[in-house]
Amino acid sequence: MNLGERITRVDSWLLDDLCQPLADRLPERMPALEVGMSCQLGSLLFSAVSIIAVFVIGGMEDISNMMFNVLVWGLCVTFFIGLNRMRVLVQPGRPNPLRYMLVGVRLVSIPFTAYVLYQAYDAPAPFQLPMWFNALSNLVFVVGLYFISCQPRPPQRRAREDIWARTPLQEAGNG
Repeated sequence: MNLGERITRVDSWLLDDLCQPLADRLPERMPALEVGMSCQLGSLLFSAVSIIAVFVIGGMEDISNMMFNVLVWGLCVTFFIGLNRMRVLVQPGRPNPLRYMLVGVRLVSIPFTAYVLYQAYDAPAPFQLPMWFNALSNLVFVVGLYFISCQPRPPQRRAREDIWARTPLQEAGNG
């Protein structure tokens, strides 16, 4: 077994054995796709807070860093918009096409998140809080990706009503 197969196996384990059981236990009114999209939005917000905090602490002196961070955040926003448009592909009772579309993103985001966690741990004192917001943003992003990639539950069948078994309705006040 080569390295690529091992990495794919770890991804499948995380998705099938860790996240899918959690997604199956979610209430019916809150599907895993909605939880994942909420995590993606939360990731964007944490990332924006970390960018703003770095600029406030740094005194907004380095305009090139500021522009780069804002452009990267803009790419994250476009990724969120793209995911939002692809929601219609995920239908209950059918395989989730996003599971296969997002394999590469999931595999790249895990080591990147580990690096950002290390970076937040090792950041200088004035920048620790913004870096932890950035690390939290990446962690929430990965959790959201895995929830988005979970298989949706099939629609629940409602008990078929038998019109002959109904009891007649009694009107109130005809006592």
